[in-house]
Amino acid sequence: MDKTTSASQNLWRFLKNDRVSLEKLMEPLRKLGRDGCRNSQSKFVLVAHDWCKLDYKSHANRKSDLLQLTHKTDIGYDLTTALLVEADSGITLAPMQIHLKTSEALHSTAKEPPLWEGHHLDQLETTMAEASNGWDLLRTPVHVIDREADSLGRRRRWHSLGHLFLVRCDDRRVRCEGRSVLLSELDEELDQTFQYVDAGKALHEGKKVQRQVGERTVTLYRPHSAVIDGEKKSIAGKPIELRAVFVRLVDDDGWIVAQWTLLTNVPGDEADASEVGKWYYFRWRIESFFKLLKSHGLELEYWQQETGLAIAKRLLLAAMACVLVKQLEASESEAAIKFRRHLIRLSGRRMKRGVEFTGPALLAGYYVHLNMLDYLMATELSLEEMKDMENAALSEIIDV
Repeated sequence: MDKTTSASQNLWRFLKNDRVSLEKLMEPLRKLGRDGCRNSQSKFVLVAHDWCKLDYKSHANRKSDLLQLTHKTDIGYDLTTALLVEADSGITLAPMQIHLKTSEALHSTAKEPPLWEGHHLDQLETTMAEASNGWDLLRTPVHVIDREADSLGRRRRWHSLGHLFLVRCDDRRVRCEGRSVLLSELDEELDQTFQYVDAGKALHEGKKVQRQVGERTVTLYRPHSAVIDGEKKSIAGKPIELRAVFVRLVDDDGWIVAQWTLLTNVPGDEADASEVGKWYYFRWRIESFFKLLKSHGLELEYWQQETGLAIAKRLLLAAMACVLVKQLEASESEAAIKFRRHLIRLSGRRMKRGVEFTGPALLAGYYVHLNMLDYLMATELSLEEMKDMENAALSEIIDV
């Protein structure tokens, strides 16, 4: 039996082993997250939440627990991830929680997993509670979520439970300085009265742009919707006071190339608008993390495991490699720079002008590096003997 076949069978047995639980596989990642928090200078740590679908429609004959995601031919699994991100620098620390939903179960690293039939947003509260009380982060978690969490009822509940959040929202009516006003109107007022301030540089589509922020204190006072006993009802909840932080990216010609409206309950005296805007910018770390897993590195949607549980187990193993690459990308130490150059050479990939490395290239180079080390440790040949073997073979070919 060759080594590749043996490794594949060992992986199959490992993923099939009932004693190998998702929670046990998650613990090394959580330790990385805790270690990263200890090295942070910030009072806070960001927990970026996001969802992505894993497309396995071409595997329909091999995976029996595929889930219909949107329409009849859109089948696969639904993945929820909570990624820990350092608040000062945006360094990716580690995924701390995953839920993988199949047609049969919701496979989770949580101690008390959410219900299979629950909404995406129902999955957040369990993670928020564990982040505050079970992960020993030594930092105050701030949950950063995209527009899918633009739910007044959820924000009221999270706020009442003491969870700090930063959520991107659509336009909505709020109360500000005693008047009822749309968030978009507050944005326009900030612009017309020149109250946007520069808050550092950012990258947009590979180009450096200026980040600008403005802020208003607002009260969310209107009723929210909730489904009770299968019927949608309007609930008059308690008003909550939040900070509306407006963020925009401006290019060198003064054009606004991107903008976001954010709502947060993080106190203003602990993180100003510039800091909050930077935090949301860091949320995009989870997008690049998914990209490494799915399409630019580990090709998650081509894995041949036959169940969602096996996919989830392998995903946690693969996440270790992704964390290593993301932290190697962020490090500016002399040793890290030298190792990055080594991995890029091994990857065989050409970089664009001005680009020293990419995450996918580092991951590819690291794969070659590990295989090379594995071979060198297993072989009894010296470097000179390998060169002699190469020369002897080539000389015979040339003579022929």
